[in-house]
Amino acid sequence: MQNQPLTLLILNGKGAGNEELRTAVNKLRDEGFNLAVRVTWEKGDGDRYVQEAVSLQAETVVAGGGDGTINEIATALAALPADHRPALGILPLGTANDFATSVGIPLEMEPALRLAVLGKATAIDLARVNGDRYFINMATGGFGTRITTETPEKLKSALGGVSYFIHGLMRVDALKPDRCEIVAPGFDWQGDALVIGIGNGRQAGGGQKLCPDALINDGQLNLSIVTAQELLPTLLHSLTRDDENPNIVSAKLQSLSIRSPHEMTFNLDGEPLSGSEFQIEVLPGALSCRLPPQCPLLA
Repeated sequence: MQNQPLTLLILNGKGAGNEELRTAVNKLRDEGFNLAVRVTWEKGDGDRYVQEAVSLQAETVVAGGGDGTINEIATALAALPADHRPALGILPLGTANDFATSVGIPLEMEPALRLAVLGKATAIDLARVNGDRYFINMATGGFGTRITTETPEKLKSALGGVSYFIHGLMRVDALKPDRCEIVAPGFDWQGDALVIGIGNGRQAGGGQKLCPDALINDGQLNLSIVTAQELLPTLLHSLTRDDENPNIVSAKLQSLSIRSPHEMTFNLDGEPLSGSEFQIEVLPGALSCRLPPQCPLLA
């Protein structure tokens, strides 16, 4: 193969030493693919490497890491003019890999890398929060957010996604709902929310399907509000069962506003954002992402 378009791999420093990935990169290079690798060290590296990818006329930028890394690269891509925006590829190198798992990205490095380089680039939605923050997978608020941000790194390293659930059970004494109001065209809810999920994707927190019907190219966000008088049974039900739960309020919306009398924290693909008011909107077809042909999150 000659004159192959450039693919720039941007790897989170924590996963850069993955030997399986190194083998896959070398194998594809031996086959003639033009792959360059960059490793992030500190905040802002992802954006800088995306800018470099544009200057090098890369056809694809691959985010290698967990949901937070994908968020960082997707945010940087969203800031680019559409005619200069490379496609997004994904390598699952994180703890939970919620977005990669739900869209069907292989967990093995070589097939994941081949998909990231050769997969069909498909237009997908992105969500914007308060005008300048984004999420590609899900925004979560309430008790679930506190658990995912507080789960110890050693527990996550040892147990992966299930660590969030175990840590949640360890912290049931801290179960406390957030009082808020959620307003959208044709929708108005106020009350005490145990967990709030706003999904472009379907799952967060290590595999918990908060928005099980979400699609990433339908121009809508799925809202799920877990609310109950008896908090622990509802939490266990929502995390372990797929049947309809009467204590979950659901809606499909293009935009929504969340207001609270106190400060809340939302987790945007693993990145915290605190405040008392959040304006959230979907940006249809904002990114082009290389996905498997039978991706379950495509309409």
